Amino acid sequence: MSVRRIVPNIRTAGGPAAGGMERSAEFYGLLGLEEVMNHGWIMTLASSSHPSVQLSVMGADATAPVAPDLSIEVEDVDAAHTAMRESGAEIVYPLRDEEWGVRRFFVRDPNGRVVNVLGHR
Repeated sequence: MSVRRIVPNIRTAGGPAAGGMERSAEFYGLLGLEEVMNHGWIMTLASSSHPSVQLSVMGADATAPVAPDLSIEVEDVDAAHTAMRESGAEIVYPLRDEEWGVRRFFVRDPNGRVVNVLGHR
């Protein structure tokens, strides 16, 4: 199993309409992070000098019933799904292909956190 990146997901207060994403972009911009992706409901900020240093700010997830606490991009999401399912871990959101180009599922970790495990198609 190979992990490509781990990104914390920070939930905005009041959702995107309340301006939480813009305020977060301004705040984290003071620390050198720049917007690299924005789907309206989730925005990812990254370091220009170290692009793998990232965090995401989000309201509600676009298709899932819960917002994940963090995202882990893996090389083989199907193998990760099989490993989690066989371990007995709780799958919170089933494996599926999303319209924005990722294949993903959500799993609950032993601490109760919801992890978005994904791979880009």
